[in-house]
Amino acid sequence: MSMVSEPSAYRERMSMIDGATVWARVADGSSSWVLPDGCIDVLWNGSELMVAGPDTVAHLTTAPTGTQFTALRFASGVAPTVLGVAADGLRDERLGLAEVIGAVDADQLAQSLLVADDPATHLERWAGRRLVHGGGRDRMMRHVAALISAGRTVAEVAAQVGFSERQLNRRSIAAFGYGPKVLARVLRLQRALRSARSGMPLSQVAVAAGYCDHAHFAHEARALTGQTPSQLAGSGANRSTPLPSGSRNIA
Repeated sequence: MSMVSEPSAYRERMSMIDGATVWARVADGSSSWVLPDGCIDVLWNGSELMVAGPDTVAHLTTAPTGTQFTALRFASGVAPTVLGVAADGLRDERLGLAEVIGAVDADQLAQSLLVADDPATHLERWAGRRLVHGGGRDRMMRHVAALISAGRTVAEVAAQVGFSERQLNRRSIAAFGYGPKVLARVLRLQRALRSARSGMPLSQVAVAAGYCDHAHFAHEARALTGQTPSQLAGSGANRSTPLPSGSRNIA
């Protein structure tokens, strides 16, 4: 996911957890479009824990002024191990953490976050323990995500990792929330947005990101976000989940 307006008082850092980013922000009450980025986030707003699943389309989000968010953004393929669920069950969803990991474990975490001096570090330690308990990050699917991000075709990725295309699709849906072709579309759009925001002319962005031409870029931008490339380029929308970040999906 990614946002179409730069959030207020936003900051982020790399997590101590492989494949995760810590972000925080204070909401200003305005609405923002959250764009697909292939990531899954666990968010704490000071009273509730939420999970924002991998998006296939843009979502409009609003939070009351002054709401303080602390969150972990997991790159493609990481969150299923931490949360103990397949990613496709979270696709395009905004759920309470209790619905995902159970009320007892979610309430325990919430109560500890209420008294934590540093909620971000506390959230990282919680996720780190669950990642280790789940067997660690899936290295094979990390490799798959990296190949897809690099623009390899489904056939090329399947051949390189030793899967049939059907196996690759099944494993990708469970790990990423959608098949490799959809993940490729999402990551290509994010590449294009980063290039556009770096100052590259839109006429060059399309080819640099791997689109056939600008018309192809425009079609994909509208299909995934409802916005034109020029709207996205001028909006700050390379951030993610209810409340952004998202520039590092493949860690």
